[in-house]
Amino acid sequence: MPEALIALGGNVGDVRTTFRKAIEIFCDGEEVWLRKRSSDYRTPPWGVTDQPPFINAAIEVATGLPPRPLLERAQAVERIFGRHRENEQHWGPRTLDIDLIAYGDLILNEPDLVLPHPRLFERAFVLVPLAEIAPNRQIGGTRIADAAQRAEKAGIERLPN
Repeated sequence: MPEALIALGGNVGDVRTTFRKAIEIFCDGEEVWLRKRSSDYRTPPWGVTDQPPFINAAIEVATGLPPRPLLERAQAVERIFGRHRENEQHWGPRTLDIDLIAYGDLILNEPDLVLPHPRLFERAFVLVPLAEIAPNRQIGGTRIADAAQRAEKAGIERLPN
């Protein structure tokens, strides 16, 4: 069964509670199973910097779903928590962001789904939580732990459980 790496983020509302509830819905134990979950991290905003800090985390899941239905499931969970991508500022504030980072070793380049995630190695807020749960996993020939080590981690703070 394929394993996927998923990144979560948000900076509107009680993000940590949103994560807990969203992961319960996303990982239903029928089509998606939670394998590992990182700690939560407070991170500086990226892209649009004039907004509150984000909370970020990562999960590793096993799934029977192909990549596109898995992405659709993630976006459906986002909508449950009030996110409507068509009405928001790009890289702006949001209640919940669920990104498909990698799906096994699959390489996919479609207009609305690129795997592995094309900006993975630019984003410490994704790499740091991923390194906690999958340090030895290689994506594009690079170990996640090595990429996280090289990333600019200023302002990233692991939150207490």
